[in-house]
Parts: sequence; C-alpha cells; structure tokens
Amino acid sequence: MSTSQSSHITQLLIGWTQGNRAALDEMLPLVYEELKRVAAAHLRRERRGHTLQTTGLVHEAYSHLIDQRQVDWRNRAQFLGVAAEVMRRILLHHARKKLAAKRGGGAQKVSLSFAEESFQQPVVDLIALDHALVELSEFDARKSKIVELKFFGGMTTAEISEVLQLSSATVEREWSLARAWLHRALSNKSE
Repeated sequence: MSTSQSSHITQLLIGWTQGNRAALDEMLPLVYEELKRVAAAHLRRERRGHTLQTTGLVHEAYSHLIDQRQVDWRNRAQFLGVAAEVMRRILLHHARKKLAAKRGGGAQKVSLSFAEESFQQPVVDLIALDHALVELSEFDARKSKIVELKFFGGMTTAEISEVLQLSSATVEREWSLARAWLHRALSNKSE
C-alpha cells in the first residue's frame, strides 16, 4: 500500500471518529482486502468446517468496528490491529459457545505453525491460548499486544512498530521473549 493511500485512510479514520459516516463508507473498500487477509489468517488456524467463512468474519468484525467511536484512530495499521483483535474475540466467542454446547468436551485446536515454526507443539487449544495471553498481559501488556498483532493480526514487524510506536528491534525482541513465554505456558498447561 502506498504512503499516500495510507495517509488517505488515516484521514478517513479521523473523519469517521469525528462522526462523518461518509468517511467510513469511503474507507471500507480501501481496507476490505486487508481485512479479508487478516480474517483468512485467523481461519487458517481454525478447525475444518468452521461455521464462519472469511467474508462472514470480516462482516461480523465490521459490524463491531462501526461502533468503535471511543478509539483515537491514528492510522491504517492501528485500525487493522483493532480489527484483528475483534476477529480474535469473535472466534473465541464461537469456540467457547461450541465448547459449552459439547459440555466441556474437545476444545478447538489452532495451528501455531503459521505464526512461528519454532513452537514444538503444532496445535494449541484456542481457549488455552487466550488464557495464556490474558496472563501475559497482566504482567506485560506490550508483549501480549505484539503477539496479538503478529499472530492474530498477521501484521509485519514494521506495521506493529507503527501501531505501537516502537522500534523494529524492540518489537522483534519483545516478540521473541513473548513467544518463548507462551511456549512455556502452553506446554505447562498441556502436561
């Protein structure tokens, strides 16, 4: 995406925050393919036959995003980060609902190979991963946010740097530490 298009999206986000509904309508087609990319990344880690498809997840996330008036929108990357978080919460809600319907049996499995090949376990319980992220955020919110943006949002280090206003080196260092912490936390839960 070009710098001018990214700047245009930022201006539309600011207009939307200020109550300009037309800005939102103009922005959606500009970010729709990126939202589909984020949704597809989420769904690749879901079980086969998931009831939500890419377009459905984008539309459900969009319906949640249009109510986000309290967010101080700064740029496209931040918007995509929030969208990734919303999609994660939607999928987590679906996982919990399915688990409750099964009365505690067989939680959904999510592949971590997409996010990082160094994880020894190829599949992780989505609910366990969420609990681990919540635990991580209690003592290091920044690492938790980096994991969320990279793993769930499919964002690059440069995009995360832009959203969190950190250097790329800091993002990489925090990602590496968070990845190791999550691996240990998820390994301990599976034993």
